[in-house]
Amino acid sequence: MGQIVPDAIERYLAGLNRAGDPVLDSIAAGNATRGLPLVDAEVGALLRVLATTLSASRILEIGTAIGYSGIWLARALAPGGMLVTMEFDEDRAREARANFERAGVADRVSVVVGDAQLKLAKVSGPFDLIFQDGDKKLYTPLLDRLVALLRPGGLLITDNVLWDGEVVPGFQTAPRQNPEDTRAIIEYNQRVAAHPQLLTSIVPLRDGVSISVKTS
Repeated sequence: MGQIVPDAIERYLAGLNRAGDPVLDSIAAGNATRGLPLVDAEVGALLRVLATTLSASRILEIGTAIGYSGIWLARALAPGGMLVTMEFDEDRAREARANFERAGVADRVSVVVGDAQLKLAKVSGPFDLIFQDGDKKLYTPLLDRLVALLRPGGLLITDNVLWDGEVVPGFQTAPRQNPEDTRAIIEYNQRVAAHPQLLTSIVPLRDGVSISVKTS
């Protein structure tokens, strides 16, 4: 059984998701043995729906990995839109660029390589949607800067906020996650829920996705 959502429910949701394509399916299949931190197709579909709802023309992603979530986001952009996606690891960024080419979205994606804390200081907003899925210990340090880059009415979406349930004391009898990351996510959840410019809800999909709208 899944820790957040039972496996049977996850299989049911996966069966309803018809938005996959050969490139996304290939990336997901190849990652089965690599274990890179990619979202799954259900979270990808949620990103696509939210970006489409906003008619998003400018999207920022923290944590490119090899481009899987970026492809979902780039394909939801309004005509002429652009995705700016940041990745610390040069090898992953290189692979992501190749995957964006394969998916036919390279012309609407800018991959920025380096430390997001440093690179964000040079990025100009506003963005319609920001997807936070990088280093968990940077979730809180980046929060205020990401809110500043978001337009009023825009969405800040953050992955892994339930962290296999380990954000709940005692939920896991034998925790498997890095305790520093767990503490960082607990702090982030508290900060984002209380942020004066955000209205936030957490969706218990896969490993937990928080959705925050900037109210002012």
